Amino acid sequence: MDFDYSPRQREWMKRVGDFMERHIYPAEQTYHAQMAEARDRGNPWIVVPVVEELKAKAKAQGLWNMFLPGSKHGAGLSNLEYAPLSEMMGRIGFASEVFNCSAPDTGNMEVLDRYGSPAQQEQWLKPLLAGEIRSAYIMTEPGVASSDATNISTRIERQGDRYVINGRKWWSSGVGDPRCKIMIVMGKTDPEADKYRQQSQILVPMDTPGVTVKRMLPVFGFDDAPHGHGEVVFENVKVPAENMILGEGRGFEIAQGRLGPGRIHHCMRTIGVAERALELMCKRVKTRVAFGKPVAERTVTLERIAQARIMIDQARFLTLNAAWMMDTAGNKVARKEIAMIKVAAPEMALQVIDWAIQAHGAAGVCDDFPLAQMYAHTRTLRLADGPDEVHRNQIGRLELARHA
Repeated sequence: MDFDYSPRQREWMKRVGDFMERHIYPAEQTYHAQMAEARDRGNPWIVVPVVEELKAKAKAQGLWNMFLPGSKHGAGLSNLEYAPLSEMMGRIGFASEVFNCSAPDTGNMEVLDRYGSPAQQEQWLKPLLAGEIRSAYIMTEPGVASSDATNISTRIERQGDRYVINGRKWWSSGVGDPRCKIMIVMGKTDPEADKYRQQSQILVPMDTPGVTVKRMLPVFGFDDAPHGHGEVVFENVKVPAENMILGEGRGFEIAQGRLGPGRIHHCMRTIGVAERALELMCKRVKTRVAFGKPVAERTVTLERIAQARIMIDQARFLTLNAAWMMDTAGNKVARKEIAMIKVAAPEMALQVIDWAIQAHGAAGVCDDFPLAQMYAHTRTLRLADGPDEVHRNQIGRLELARHA
């Protein structure tokens, strides 16, 4: 592949970069102030005013839904073209939402775009694309090892012209957001079928009777508001039969179609997080003197900065290669490359953030700087969309197959 950015990519990078510089970076303190005020009032699950203002500006400039390759609903960008844009957004936690490119909505919109019926698209995809509502993807369960999705035990049972859902889920990202109106729920429709045909995915509106958000789960002490991750109980939840996506037993097929793009988006944003951490580290060490010498001149500091640059660029090239493979050969063929970046990018970013925290000293672990929250969020990515061990096992099996 050609690792140089195309003129088209550079044009989009300039547009997104200019918007970040003019609008998003200057709004960062306002965002945190509005969230702090909401927490002081006792409810951080709010629609953040400054984000809504920025969304209107981004939409007006056509910087909207840039993540949908091969779809009439997107901006017409390939995975490779979108990669550097997602990285730029990843530098600021709320930036992706400003462009309507944030998880889990991106993955849910891809599901509805690829697999949804015309009625499902009209009712749910259309308002998601417009940024009028948000959504949640409901898969993980507390009672089983959900890294093996065949373990998922939530039942989805057909009763006449509707389905009845019973089960308990957690780490349901997005259910705390007051704009979350729809969930995609994965559960078991036929326990007797082949193990990869037992699961299905179905649309469940948040206000359906029997849906209860029991609690919001903290991540290393952070509430991750206003997005957040909830524990959700489904007790005799009834939805129309037409809410089934694609058909019974198609849950794994949908999940595989969703997870490939979702994983690469996480990795793209994570590279942006690492770049921000390195930038903060460099600024910090240039302003500090310890034991009669600027910290920036210490050999250990220079080595860490150099190694961080090497690791970030390695992860970026690996991610661009995976994006190129997805565009040219398809997500299934690129499954090894996707698995590789899902392991490499969070591990890289955690190391870079850790060095940045060390360079900041005690300031690095408080909320005067974003590093502690960046570290907590990035650490969860080694579990989200499949833990490292699952991806490494897949990579290992694929590599062994080459030498059969």
